[in-house]
Amino acid sequence: MPDITMCEGEGCPIKNHCYRHIAKPNEFRQSYFEESPWDGKRCEMFWGDNAQQIWDKLKDITNGTSSDTPSKEE
Repeated sequence: MPDITMCEGEGCPIKNHCYRHIAKPNEFRQSYFEESPWDGKRCEMFWGDNAQQIWDKLKDITNGTSSDTPSKEE
């Protein structure tokens, strides 16, 4: 189950490349945008192929498990 706000993709030409649209929703409870975030030019909520890698890296950094996290001595 994705723990994200998903998107129905109404009127969005890039919906089939966005994780918020193609992820399998939770069958019991899932949040969706009320309106498509596509503004006719772009989508600031687009979650493309590398977005998951970026999200995982940020979680590692905030949890202190990334090798990119500076040590306390620095």
